[in-house]
Amino acid sequence: MSTRNLSWPVPMALVALSAIPLTAGTLRLIQLAGGPAVIPADHRFTGLPLPLVVHIVGAAMYVLVGILQLEPRFRRRHLAWHRRAGRVLAVAGLLVATSALWMTLFYEAQPGTGGLLYVLRLVFGSAMAACLVLGFTAVRRRDITAHRAWMIRAYAIGLAAGTQAFTEGIGGAIFGPGVLAADLAKGAGWVINLAVAEWALRSPARRRPALPTGPQQAGAPS
Repeated sequence: MSTRNLSWPVPMALVALSAIPLTAGTLRLIQLAGGPAVIPADHRFTGLPLPLVVHIVGAAMYVLVGILQLEPRFRRRHLAWHRRAGRVLAVAGLLVATSALWMTLFYEAQPGTGGLLYVLRLVFGSAMAACLVLGFTAVRRRDITAHRAWMIRAYAIGLAAGTQAFTEGIGGAIFGPGVLAADLAKGAGWVINLAVAEWALRSPARRRPALPTGPQQAGAPS
């Protein structure tokens, strides 16, 4: 089967994986704007909704633009767009990570969650921000292979909410209700995504620079 036939299933799978958190985020924004309460209200956000709004809008931009950044044929054909969108993507990703950290530190804890999830959110939020910074510094020194690897890791962390929708359902069905089980199920979403990212990065067919390493690529985060 040709690369042409294999290119788009991965982006389409990413769209499907992100559909649940993006839909939930959109419904939450509608609710905060005074629209109908399609999902249960959450009093944690009513006093200061801005961090949540930044997180939802930033995540939508990050996930959807990132899908095109990861599609190799589209990237090769639209290098100028890739560079410009990469700058937007890096900013959006940092907004997602920092707003997630802010909400973890300053919002009341989500009901049914415990200390383990609190620590995991701090760890993976910080890791996502660090991956984005490392990806940016890598492309500044024209290390495209390292740039690609760090940006893929950051994207894997950012997309974990989609995977968590499945791990929480499966974990609840197997282990039943409980704070620790729920925390572990959410943590599994990050671990699974990063494991898949590392597998993809170490696959022999993928061990090559994603972009030309010439001077035209300097300073262009993906």
